[in-house]
Order: sequence, then C-alpha cells, then structure tokens
Amino acid sequence: MGGSKKEKQRLSLKRVLKGVKGIKAWQLVLILIPMLFLTATFLRFDHIEMTRLRNIVEETDASGDGVQTAAAVDELKKFVFSHTVINITEQNGLNIVYFGTGPFYLSNQYYQKAAAILAEAEARAADDSNPNGNIYAAAMAVCKPQAIANRWVWNSPGYIACMTGEINKYPASENITETIKADLPNPALYRNEFVSPVWTPTASGFCSLISLVLIAWILVRFFGWLVIKIAIAVLK
Repeated sequence: MGGSKKEKQRLSLKRVLKGVKGIKAWQLVLILIPMLFLTATFLRFDHIEMTRLRNIVEETDASGDGVQTAAAVDELKKFVFSHTVINITEQNGLNIVYFGTGPFYLSNQYYQKAAAILAEAEARAADDSNPNGNIYAAAMAVCKPQAIANRWVWNSPGYIACMTGEINKYPASENITETIKADLPNPALYRNEFVSPVWTPTASGFCSLISLVLIAWILVRFFGWLVIKIAIAVLK
C-alpha cells in the first residue's frame, strides 16, 4: 500500500512537471500582465492607507491631544511594520525609492513645549532692574504685530522664532537666552520615521512574489532559447 501511494504521488508530480514544461512563454507573459497590475494596485492601496494614518497623526498632533496622538502614531507604526509601503521622492533631480513613511514631525508637541519654555523665560526677563528694561515686553512689541499679520498663535513656529531672535539681540539677556537655548527640546525627539519590510505576507506581497517568479521563469526560458539558437548558429 505504501509503495502504491508513493507511486501515485510520483506519477502526479510527473504530470504536473509535464504540464509546467508545456506552458509557452507567451502564456507566461499573459499571466504576468494582470499579476503586475494586481501588485501595483495592492501596493497603491497600502500607500493610500499609510497616508491616511499619517494624516490622522498630524491632525491629532495639531489638536494638542497627546494621548490620541500617541495612539495614532502606534496605529501607523503597526500598519507600516506589517505592510510593504513604497514611497518615491525626488532628490537632486533623481527619483529615490524607499520603504516606509518617510520622516514626519510631531511639530505641535514640539512648539507647545518650546512655548512653555518661552513663557518661563518671560518671568525671568520681566525685571525692571535690567538696563534694557523688560526685554520680553520689547520682543513682544516687535513680534505681536507680525503674529497678527501672519495669524500666528502662541505656539506657532514663526512666533517662537521671532521671540527668541528678538531676545537674543539684548546683551544683558545673555544668561536668559542661553538658558532658553539649553532648555528648548531637541527637534530630533519629535521626528518619526517608520521603515516597512521589503516583503510581507499580504495581498501585495503574494502578488509581487508571483510576479517575480513569473519574470524569472520568462527570463530563464528566453535565455535558454537564446543559448539554443546561438549553439545552432555556431554548429552550422
């Protein structure tokens, strides 16, 4: 019985291999074309979903809700780590392909922290004994009209940059500005970038794998045919 079963399996395998050998190159190309289309479609879907999740991160960050922002970042990370996400960006005139989200920043969290540090500096700067007077108030006199014109809010990057720059103009405020510089959060701490795997067991992953197998199969058949043609030409 065992021998008969093995013989049946061997015969079945031979029939499969015979059927595979009988497939023509043009038939492989006909199969490859829709597979490439499906691969591109599923990769596009993954990219769109990644973009949607990244936009949610930016929206929750702008809302100032740290808990929701952390949850949105975690959801984005889980998706990117479990899907193949392809991005294309232009650098120095060249299109660069990379896998993942690319860099993005939790800018509102950063500017909220920076604004809080500036508010602390206001208390230190509001010293009537300072030879330059209240340098924070002087800085506000310059930056407030700009804030109104540009519609900056208290934690806008333009407003923070303006205030820091104006305070830096006063020599007597050196200690204050140095403290501000030392206390301002490192922007790198608010930078995120998630890199996706090159291949994942998803719809896009399996379609791309099948497409690569078909391409390799077609190339092997083509080069095999080419070698035979060259050998025939040499032997003539």
